[in-house]
Amino acid sequence: MSAPTPDAIRHPVVDRLPAWALPYARLARWDRPIGWWLLLLPCWWSAALAATIAGTRPDLVALLLFLIGAIAMRGAGSTWNDITDRDLDAKVARTRARPIPSGQVSVKQAFLFLVLQALVGLAVLLSFNGFAIVAGFASLVPVIIYPFMKRFTNHPQIVLGLAFAWGALMGFATELGHWPWAAFALYAGAILWVVGYDTIYALQDIEDDAIVGIGSTARAYGDNVRLFIAAMYAGTALMLALALQLAGAGWPGWLGLLAFCAHLAWQVASLRRDDARHALRLFRSNRDAGLLLFAGLALDALV
Repeated sequence: MSAPTPDAIRHPVVDRLPAWALPYARLARWDRPIGWWLLLLPCWWSAALAATIAGTRPDLVALLLFLIGAIAMRGAGSTWNDITDRDLDAKVARTRARPIPSGQVSVKQAFLFLVLQALVGLAVLLSFNGFAIVAGFASLVPVIIYPFMKRFTNHPQIVLGLAFAWGALMGFATELGHWPWAAFALYAGAILWVVGYDTIYALQDIEDDAIVGIGSTARAYGDNVRLFIAAMYAGTALMLALALQLAGAGWPGWLGLLAFCAHLAWQVASLRRDDARHALRLFRSNRDAGLLLFAGLALDALV
C-alpha cells in the first residue's frame, strides 16, 4: 500500500484508484493538486490577456487543453524530480515515504510512467500552432535542470520559476502566434510569484535541507525571509501591472490584479517562519490568489 507524504490531501479520484495504481498517483502528485493548479494558472492568465489584446473571448477549448497539459506535465516533472532526488528524498522526513525511496516503484517503472505522461502532454502541445509547439518544447530546459540546482545554489526557486511560469507565455503563443511585450512582463511577474510562494513552501524543510545540504531561498534568507518574500511579491505586482498596461486591460482586469495583490499581502502579513503547517496552508492558498486574477482577466476579455 502506498503511504502518502505528510503534505498530501485526501482526493476523491486518488481514493478510488486500485492499490497497484496508488504509488503512481503519488509519483505524479495527484494527491497534491495544488501543483498542477500553480502550473495551470499562468497559462490561463496569458490566454485571457491575449484574448483582450486580440479583441476576442477566451478560447474555452484552449483553456481545457491547458488544464490537461498542466496535469500531465506537472506529473511528468514531479516524476523526473523524484527520479533524480531519490537518494536525497530518503534522508528527508517529509519525502522519505515517496514511492521511489520507499521501494514502491522502481526507477525503471518511474521512467516508463514519466514517458507516458509526457506523451499526453505532447498530444496537447501538437494541437496548437507551430509557434506554440516550439515554445512548449523550449519549456523543457528549466524543467530538466531544476532538480539539480538545489545541489549547487541557494536559489533553485529561480529555475523553478522559469519552468512553472512558462505558461504565462503559452497563452499568447496559442492565441496570437507571437509574444508581445505584455507576454514578457507577465512571465517576469509569474516567475517572481513562483519564487515567493515556493520560498514559503521551503520553510517546511529548513532543518532537513540543512542536514542533507540542499539549498533554498528559505535557508538563504533566514530571519529575513519575510522581507525576501515581500520583495518577490512586490515585484510580482509591478510586473503584472505592466503586463496589464501593455495589453490595454480594462477595469475588471485591474480589479482582479488588486484582489490578487491583496491576497499576497495577506500571506506576507500572516507568515510564521517556524510554523510548517501554516506555511503549507499559505502556499496552497496561492491557487485562490491566482484564480482571483484569472477571474478579473477573463471578465475583462468578455466585456
